[in-house]
Amino acid sequence: MPDLGQILHAITWFGDSGFLLPAALWIAVWLGIRSGTRPLAVLWVLLFGLGGALIAVSKIAFLGWGIGSVSLDFTGFSGHTAIAASVWPVACWLVASRWEHRVRVGAAVLGWLFAAFIGATRLALDAHSLSEVVLGYAIGVAVSGTFLWWQHRLPHPRLSWTLVLLSLATPVLFLRPGTPAPTQGALEVIAVRLAGIERPFTRADLLAGRRMPLGIK
Repeated sequence: MPDLGQILHAITWFGDSGFLLPAALWIAVWLGIRSGTRPLAVLWVLLFGLGGALIAVSKIAFLGWGIGSVSLDFTGFSGHTAIAASVWPVACWLVASRWEHRVRVGAAVLGWLFAAFIGATRLALDAHSLSEVVLGYAIGVAVSGTFLWWQHRLPHPRLSWTLVLLSLATPVLFLRPGTPAPTQGALEVIAVRLAGIERPFTRADLLAGRRMPLGIK
């Protein structure tokens, strides 16, 4: 039987960018198929892109220049939590698109609850601090909440839930479940090159009050 650590890693993978970035792309595809819902596709891409940019900037700012908060133990927004809270409510809403309004709302709420659960696994795995998870969740809710609020003004998509589910699950065909995407490593490389340092800042550097990574002059 899998132990607790394996279970937590399995759950947290559903917030990994390797799984959710293709899912976000599929959402844009499904919304963009019909001319009536193409404005929704554009809205989704803009909101999701803005949320992703905020996550990346917060991480690069810390990894490259040590910009964070000792009092909050903050080194950047939790990407898993933020992306999960952005994608899962919208994905669940899209799966329920042929049902009545209250079912769609319930599906979106389930998505937010699942995203919160993913955030809890980040805490349990000691991958992020509470502030990073809470603020990441807030960004994700802002993205998905704004999208779901605005979509009432535009034609509503009505899609086959089986096709939507199958498309959202396509990353499983190309990635071994549980395999993390190399997103963090890529951000570290970008931050180091932009800042002109030898290695990225770490949480230990922040908590020790170092103005640059240990050993770099």
